[in-house]
Amino acid sequence: MRRAIGLAAVYRAVEGVSAAPAVTGNSIHQRLFQAALFSTNNNNASPRSHWFYNNRIAESQSARVGAHAVAGTMLFSVAATTFVEEVHAKEPVQSKFRPNDVVLYQYEACPFCNKVKAFLDYYDIPYKIVEVNPISKKEIKWSEDYKKVPILMVDGEKMVDSSEIVNKLAKKIHPDEVVLEDGEEKKWRSWVDNHLVHILSPNIYRSTSEALESFEYITSHGNFSFTERLTAKYAGAAAMYFVSKKLKKKYNITDERASLYEAAETWVDALNGRDFLGGTKPNLADLAVYGVLRPIRYLKSGRDMVEHTRIGDWYSRMESAVGVPSKISA
Repeated sequence: MRRAIGLAAVYRAVEGVSAAPAVTGNSIHQRLFQAALFSTNNNNASPRSHWFYNNRIAESQSARVGAHAVAGTMLFSVAATTFVEEVHAKEPVQSKFRPNDVVLYQYEACPFCNKVKAFLDYYDIPYKIVEVNPISKKEIKWSEDYKKVPILMVDGEKMVDSSEIVNKLAKKIHPDEVVLEDGEEKKWRSWVDNHLVHILSPNIYRSTSEALESFEYITSHGNFSFTERLTAKYAGAAAMYFVSKKLKKKYNITDERASLYEAAETWVDALNGRDFLGGTKPNLADLAVYGVLRPIRYLKSGRDMVEHTRIGDWYSRMESAVGVPSKISA
């Protein structure tokens, strides 16, 4: 067993932040807007249902400009993870089935990227991270047919779509097993992609102070130039405060916190007294819920969720089971 002791540690910022290439202002705004709309290609939902409302986001020009300044999938802030108890040994993978070279192209704040990382961390699969600049996307120029994240390269094989990535990885590391996803596991993985994610954005942008808190983390950990960082932090936070009100209406949310608490309680009820949905150890649904929630855990919305619902114990067990990140220097 390994013990990780200390205060919550914020995920390290990307090592190098490069400026975007020279493009017109309108082009920059358009690319930022497109990057903000999609965190991943989700086969279970249409592009309109990912995160941001894709029609007339703001009533005024200033709000639209602010929304365009939202880069990547800036729906979640990168939160610190605290380990104050023993971290259990991670789920072992036979060395002959362990991938040798894994590279994740991501936005640090992307919930679907974090879902993939939860799987990699739990199975202790070392991976390198390439933080993508949401304006130029120069880090994924080589991917001519796919311009979203996450993109995972596994020993030269390109994988896309977070749920499909997890499915392929599960088969790759357990090729001798017939991996049958039971109905319960499948149901809750779908619930994550089609329900839980839609509740979180209105919560982290619920107030101006929460929007600024979110963008403080986002701009500190994303791959932005200095100018992009300043623009995104203030204009983006202001815009997303108004966008969150649109999202409330779109998804029939009357009270942001109440919907978040209800989702947390619904998940705990699904556990039915078990440590994990998978029983004595997490299954893919546990990892999906944990991965999506991990970036917001130490924001105000996440703190409120743990304080006012029963999800805290399960979350702590997941922190111990998943352990410290398995990422390595590129």
